[in-house]
Amino acid sequence: MADPAKTSSWDDLTVRIVSSVAMTIVGAIGVILGGVWFQMLVVFVTAVMIWELWMMIAPDRPTPGMLMAALTASVMSGQLTLTEHWAYALFLIVPAIGASQIRVERRAFVLFALAIPIAGYGLLHFRANYGFVWLLWLMSVVIVTDVFGYFAGRTFGGPKFWPSISPKKTWSGTSAGWVGAGIVGFVFTLFTNAGLSIIVISMVLSFASQMGDIAESALKRRMKVKDSSTLIPGHGGLFDRFDALLGAVLFMLIIAAVFNIPGVAF
Repeated sequence: MADPAKTSSWDDLTVRIVSSVAMTIVGAIGVILGGVWFQMLVVFVTAVMIWELWMMIAPDRPTPGMLMAALTASVMSGQLTLTEHWAYALFLIVPAIGASQIRVERRAFVLFALAIPIAGYGLLHFRANYGFVWLLWLMSVVIVTDVFGYFAGRTFGGPKFWPSISPKKTWSGTSAGWVGAGIVGFVFTLFTNAGLSIIVISMVLSFASQMGDIAESALKRRMKVKDSSTLIPGHGGLFDRFDALLGAVLFMLIIAAVFNIPGVAF
């Protein structure tokens, strides 16, 4: 007879897989096409994430959240050809307006409202300047980290990684994510000019993506919500799905500012 606890831990798998496949197809089409098509996808995702962020913090006031989402979309729509440094100040508009409108978790809102559109810009920048293969590597690391972590955590369980913030995350799942990311890095050494250092970079990037997940988990725990929204069956909201990508892109933006890393050449 099946263990009820084990059964319940896998009962959302089918829904998660279907949703993941659908999101992967849409995301893959956007990444492959690039240009304005990828930009529209990034604009949509960042705007919805800002709305979800607002609704977690101030769910009783939906209208300002929608207005800030629309403003985020407007700002992001002009980022593909961003060339003037002063234009980066546009990223401050939504955090500033939000901070003036809320009384609780103001600092958290400002930090995430800055991070989300900057990460969105990072995705557009990487796709336009580093190319499809580079972005494929980054997104593959994030996806494989999540998949390996999910299955290893559900299969092996064990000690919790950070129980006070994310009770479901285990050390087995976390370390499995690093291993999976290392495998992705190795695969990319086989058909790109990247050296073996990409394996280590992939594993560090994996950790950065996990920290993005942890950061959103901390916010949800403080706001006493399970998911950022219910838009995606089995996953919650877009913020729940892309929090890891948020951490990964922000990390690579910092690395790209310090080192010269065009293409998959590390």
